[in-house]
Amino acid sequence: MSTAEIFLLAMLIILTVPYLAWRLGRTEYFAPLVVIQIITGILLGPGVLGAAFPSYYSFVFNPAVVQSLTGIAWWAVMLFVWIAGIELDLKAAWLHRRESGITAGLALGVPLLLGSAAALLLLGLPGWMGPKALDWQFVAGVGMSCAVTALPILILLMEKLEVLRQPIGQRILRYASVDDIAIWGVLALILMDWHRVGRQAFFIGTFALAAWAVRKLMVRLPTQDRWYVGLIWLAACAFGADWSGLHFMVGAFLAGAVIDAHWFDQQQMDSLRHNVLLVVMPVFFLSTGLRTSWEVGGASVFIVAALLLLASVAGKLLGVRMAGAILGWQRGEASLIGWLLQTKALIMIIFVNILLDKQIVTSATFTALLLMALASTMLTIPVVTPKLQRLRGLLSRSA
Repeated sequence: MSTAEIFLLAMLIILTVPYLAWRLGRTEYFAPLVVIQIITGILLGPGVLGAAFPSYYSFVFNPAVVQSLTGIAWWAVMLFVWIAGIELDLKAAWLHRRESGITAGLALGVPLLLGSAAALLLLGLPGWMGPKALDWQFVAGVGMSCAVTALPILILLMEKLEVLRQPIGQRILRYASVDDIAIWGVLALILMDWHRVGRQAFFIGTFALAAWAVRKLMVRLPTQDRWYVGLIWLAACAFGADWSGLHFMVGAFLAGAVIDAHWFDQQQMDSLRHNVLLVVMPVFFLSTGLRTSWEVGGASVFIVAALLLLASVAGKLLGVRMAGAILGWQRGEASLIGWLLQTKALIMIIFVNILLDKQIVTSATFTALLLMALASTMLTIPVVTPKLQRLRGLLSRSA
């Protein structure tokens, strides 16, 4: 077979297997298609398919095909992170800054502390910290992985639960938006390369000036031109961030964060997000699965994943409960909001992909974090659905 034929065979597998598992298995209640796609990526990786059928694995996922898939995955994830940056609603967060600051701070800070404590335990064990990481980078990276909320997946789940446009849904989006800024800020700090600090300072200064110019330009452009200029801006920022020693995904997020969502038609933005998830993100999920590893030992990876899941879930619920007590929320709200903010999936997987790229974590740590992200996301709908029904019942009785 030619490389093109093998590439198309790989694409056939990537698109067919998760769809059939999702549709025939009727997993939507506990595992949306995006989660099944990530799980399929792991199963198609070297730790499962590669171990069971090494000759088949090396034939389909040969270096030339993997290189082609990796290029698609890079662009897919840049688009996704760019859209996530655009969808940040920081103006609403500022209007409700006391509530948003307290809730987002505790929802991020408490799981960050518990996740960092778990990372400190791993420091003393071989095979978990990456070869180029300093202790504090590893601890902060793992801790922040436990604190992440995936804003785009949160939007998808709240659409499914029919709360996105309701007041509580808009509140949750504000909290997640503030946390998103903190997440990428911490990542930029972790990735600071003191040997290339001049380049990074130049990039930040140039970005600030260019962002001012782009904002001025955008409001003067016809609506249809804004999409194309936005993509040019995305590519330029991603290149600049990667050149400076940060990461192209940091640049992609910054490119979206300085663009106002109201410059675009909301239906078109929703359609673009859904189409990116449908058309190209499955390739990213596969490329993520290809990077999983069980080198430390399968049992150890699962034990560490369970420890990180405990730190993540307990920290998020405790932090939001503390915020609810301070702000005087009604009964049931803190638990509902805490579980929805627990959604991780894509943004956390993107986050740990960067940590793996920069050799701050090993493949084994990456695999444990990936399993934790999947488990926390799969818990969301089954846990939240009855809580939401009870909360709606309380609201209807009080009305």
